[in-house]
Amino acid sequence: MSILVFGKTGQVATELQRQAKVTALGRNLADLSDPAACAAAIRAHAPAVVINAAAYTAVDRAEQEEPLAHLVNAQAPSAMAQACAYLGIPFLHISTDYVFEGSGRAAWRPQDQTAPQNAYGRTKLAGEQAVRAANGLHAILRTSWVFSAHGANFVKTMLRLSESRDALSVVGDQIGGPTPAADIAATLLTMAAGLQDGQGGGTYHYAGTPAASWADFARETFALAGKVVTVTDIPTRDYPTPAARPLNSRLDCASLTADFGIIPPDWHTGLAAVIKELGHGDT
Repeated sequence: MSILVFGKTGQVATELQRQAKVTALGRNLADLSDPAACAAAIRAHAPAVVINAAAYTAVDRAEQEEPLAHLVNAQAPSAMAQACAYLGIPFLHISTDYVFEGSGRAAWRPQDQTAPQNAYGRTKLAGEQAVRAANGLHAILRTSWVFSAHGANFVKTMLRLSESRDALSVVGDQIGGPTPAADIAATLLTMAAGLQDGQGGGTYHYAGTPAASWADFARETFALAGKVVTVTDIPTRDYPTPAARPLNSRLDCASLTADFGIIPPDWHTGLAAVIKELGHGDT
């Protein structure tokens, strides 16, 4: 099965290249700010499956650059999905928990009402809607709190700060599921094979378990890395950011399990692997 991946150096794209033989297109070959070029790349490669693992992910900067974020997160996936629909090939697209408004404590289901609270979420939701509107065989995978040994992410930030700090204040009232990029990549590959065989399709959720706060996540990171750092929980209001963050990012992954047999990962296991790859903790 020939797989064309948009994205080359991002967290999930890197893991896809590690786990399978794929053709990964970086910005030099497929700039998502040029949707027509993305569609042309699909037509030129004529793959069996397309996975879009690229996006505008600068959540706070998107508050000032929403038109650019919309171009990358909505218009480019729209062009990709239309090209895939025309060719009759499956299209897999990564989305986010930020499409929800983030209240309550219940895990969000794929069919729940969306109401993004920031520009990034709005552009990602627009991308979802465009993918569905193309009317091709597709799967949208919403995920959250992605981490790995590469790229910019919370784990690497915490480890960097631990080199110079022995105490940190970390938000404790935002709850979600940290998700290893390696597991997201494996899930996408399983879904791609399933879609090829006529299995599933639509919108799904995939996030690590159990639910945790950013403060919980930080404490476990330091513990596994052997770092002595005291973490103090603070409320979101004490850590203001340009973009509003959802307090509840829990995701219900039941439909993914039902359609593809994929079980949400225990993020502790993925975190231990990432810590080891980064050269911390027990070696």
